[in-house]
Amino acid sequence: MKILTALSAASIIAMTASLAHARDLGPDEALRLRDAGTIVSFEKLNATALTKHPGSTVTQTELEEEYGKYIYQVELRDPQGIEWDLELDAVSGQVLKDHQDT
Repeated sequence: MKILTALSAASIIAMTASLAHARDLGPDEALRLRDAGTIVSFEKLNATALTKHPGSTVTQTELEEEYGKYIYQVELRDPQGIEWDLELDAVSGQVLKDHQDT
């Protein structure tokens, strides 16, 4: 019984720790970071994402802080109706992930 309790406690701690590593930033904080020059402008980040999938439309964006890094998440829909998920480093503008949404 003690082993089961210990495993349950360890699982809860692990889940809580993983949640603490990513945090959504609100609009006010995102604008403050942009205005301070900490992150690239949202227009440039969206343009970078759109160059990966020409003719696409941005359907959703989100700025998060993960492990001390600012990550800009962009969801796109291309002309064929395929949805794409991209993650960009919000400081450098570098594309970190680019994959089809399944």
